[in-house]
Amino acid sequence: MIHTSYLEPRCYTYNGAGVAAEIDRLQELNSTGTLNRTKINEIGRDGIVDWKESIPSVTVNLRQYEYGNLEFWKKLANAADADTSVNLTDFKTSAIDIAAYETDDSGTFVGTVWYPKLRTSSFSINIADPDALIERNFTLVGEDEKMLREGCKYLIYLEKTVESGEDGDVDIVIGSGDYANYPAPAENPDESATYMLRVTRSRSGVASDLTTYTYVNGTTTLTVPDCEVGDIIKVYYAAASYITGGDPFVENDSDSAGLSADCASIYLEVSNYAYRLQSATSEVTFDRADYKEIGNTEVVSRGVNNITTRITLGRFMEDYTIEEVLRGAAGTDYGIIDIREFADDISLHIKIYATNAKSSFLIGYKFTNLSPASTGTGATANDYASREVVLEGEEGLISTSESDFTT
Repeated sequence: MIHTSYLEPRCYTYNGAGVAAEIDRLQELNSTGTLNRTKINEIGRDGIVDWKESIPSVTVNLRQYEYGNLEFWKKLANAADADTSVNLTDFKTSAIDIAAYETDDSGTFVGTVWYPKLRTSSFSINIADPDALIERNFTLVGEDEKMLREGCKYLIYLEKTVESGEDGDVDIVIGSGDYANYPAPAENPDESATYMLRVTRSRSGVASDLTTYTYVNGTTTLTVPDCEVGDIIKVYYAAASYITGGDPFVENDSDSAGLSADCASIYLEVSNYAYRLQSATSEVTFDRADYKEIGNTEVVSRGVNNITTRITLGRFMEDYTIEEVLRGAAGTDYGIIDIREFADDISLHIKIYATNAKSSFLIGYKFTNLSPASTGTGATANDYASREVVLEGEEGLISTSESDFTT
């Protein structure tokens, strides 16, 4: 049996120069794979003629505690490690590989479950109540789930940036030079004489999977043709052992274990603090346009038709300060608030700090051009009345720079 204490989640960006990393503060990782096979019958026969195999669909759900670090957001968006912010539009064409390295209770490494080229379908930031830990929730979609085991049980990731003077055909010798600690690739049991699971080239912001590379098993030499300076070559293969001296999961003891609701400040229109909130949920949904093509089993184009942001704020019905902001009359004790007069360009900022003293800013979520979608009141006998406001839009920013939240 494999306890989650010995399941090490790691992620790899499909495009760009972001380095591979463990997934910190992960609480849940669930997946569902649908094989999309169609049963074929025919008139005149009792029983199945055959099954038509279509491209599978895989959904991966993640739940992570908020810990004030932008790292995983940058991996999902294929952003550079030095970036301090990520826009919602950055998720349109990005993809990520997730691998779960599994060890059983006796300390024996069992294998790796690999989810290649996942795209972000939705995510949410959830503050369930005033005592809750802040949570991030993600839904990712793809087409594959591969279980690496036996002599192929470790997923190995190797990266090479083509430097000046190295353009043309580039040789990568596994087990030598910069890659001396890397194990030899194992042969794919499904494809004779094939040793690479995937070789991807990232050039000028565009990633493409290569089929023109060659690999010589006797010399463990991978040759990637027609390289240009600045190309990033990303190599994925299976092996019987891991990188010598490496570990798929490096424990993060420097960031917070989890940030609670009292570390958050929520503002409408930059400066209007939202008091008495009992819950706040920010949901972002991507209407994905990921296209296949005739004659190919892979997704060949990734995109998003529409982005929808939906903010739900719940509070006790004590005053109408939020409605005043929506009416454009913040702090004026406006006599009549008519929902027909609500503005349609509201901004909402969620700022999260290291402690409830709120002196050290860590990360924030900014949603702009929001329009009120609904309001509601709840009243139950022998209880306090509640009030809910829902805002919708399509623009957002995630940032670790507090200056991004001044407008």
